[in-house]
Amino acid sequence: MQICHKEEAEKFENASTCMVYEYGKISDNDINGAVGIINGRYPEEGLVTNEECKELVYVIKGEGKIVITDVEHKLKEGTMILIDKGEKYFFEGQMEILMPCTPAWYPEQHKEII
Repeated sequence: MQICHKEEAEKFENASTCMVYEYGKISDNDINGAVGIINGRYPEEGLVTNEECKELVYVIKGEGKIVITDVEHKLKEGTMILIDKGEKYFFEGQMEILMPCTPAWYPEQHKEII
């Protein structure tokens, strides 16, 4: 078993509209997770994609939307969505989200598309 508390998570500002807490103390190549705080649009322009990882997104609190392949999906507290690898998307709203990824997320496979 592995455990990581919020105060042990590493904080990253992906953009002025997106703060992420990565729970890197949990070391596993098959799965990892982060908590994201979205305040506005992320990415601020264009789209993002994960080339290798599937991302399961659960809305802890707040609401907004995700646009995947030009299709808008409303998100609210309690919503869960699976983003497959290679799907291009953006978030917009005021949300706190849990994001487990498999295989474990790493920055080199996460791409911004402008």
